[in-house]
Amino acid sequence: MSRKPAGPLRRGWTTGACATAATKAAFAALLTGRFPDPVEIALPKGERPSFPLARAELRPGVAIAGIVKDAGDDPDVTHGALIMAEVRFGEPGTGIRFRAGDGVGTVTKPGLPLAVGEPAINPAPRRMMGEVVEELAQAHGRAADVEITIAVPGGAEMAKQTWNGRLGILGGLSILGTTGIVHPYSCSAWIASIHRGIDVARANGLEHVAACTGSTSEAGIRRLYELPDIGVIDMGDFAGGMLKYLRRHPVPRVTIAGGFAKIAKLAGGALDLHSGRSQLDRAALAGMLAELGADAALVDRAATANTAGEILEQATAAGLGLADHVAAEARARARALVEDKFPIEVAIFDRAGALVGRAGFQEP
Repeated sequence: MSRKPAGPLRRGWTTGACATAATKAAFAALLTGRFPDPVEIALPKGERPSFPLARAELRPGVAIAGIVKDAGDDPDVTHGALIMAEVRFGEPGTGIRFRAGDGVGTVTKPGLPLAVGEPAINPAPRRMMGEVVEELAQAHGRAADVEITIAVPGGAEMAKQTWNGRLGILGGLSILGTTGIVHPYSCSAWIASIHRGIDVARANGLEHVAACTGSTSEAGIRRLYELPDIGVIDMGDFAGGMLKYLRRHPVPRVTIAGGFAKIAKLAGGALDLHSGRSQLDRAALAGMLAELGADAALVDRAATANTAGEILEQATAAGLGLADHVAAEARARARALVEDKFPIEVAIFDRAGALVGRAGFQEP
């Protein structure tokens, strides 16, 4: 069932914000014997949301608090998940230490902002949790020597719908968020995942990365190349976000793969390939057909066609290599955007996953 409302879209809270609230509640109970409910935290930009507790358990030397994540109207796999913090005192002088509980992943590959072997609790949530622990410890005249275990029951299954496995984060989810707030249908999280994927590929010395618009083009690329999982980037519609990051953080070779319509948009200069944010330039495709020698009737039909697929079908029936031409134009756009720092290939696949167009690597 969709959670998308008829009115304005509603914000939500990140797993990092929920983990921070749970940590504050648990540590407060460990210090005082009572759980604050609801529990208020300060977010990095100054907002102070309150979270009701879904679980509160106090045992000798350990306190556990749980918050149900509300992602607002964002299509987030962790919406409704129970984010739990188990807090206990550590040995004197050990400071604040983090542990991965059930459903929280562990970093196994370099290239992420966390060391290999660390729980997948990102730096910003660690900082937020550290601040609430230090504030409470100071208020009660204690040292902030605390062990925090974050768990998300069912997180290992949820993580299968994320990039974690490909990034080398195994065993569960990541605890994420820089501001604590989830903005509904935001592009930023996806683009950040693309950047982290590139970072991991670079850190592991990959010579070739493929960026795909979707599952069909990814399957096609895997038939063309034997790339490891970390060498295949789920670019989605964000060609510009990926290429701009690659310009600053290059890899030796990049293949861009997608369907005909999206690659045609890239060929026309669009950097966001989403249907709601860029449109197919039928006139440009008609002009390409004219360059390829199409007759006037085919050129006219292309200019008024309903879909890109219809244009490609008519071009193919006429024996014209439109998809190859589009791939070459897209490659030129991509190479210009990365300032020709590395070779780029473009591959176009149809809906059945067949390779229908290709512009191979050219050395800068």
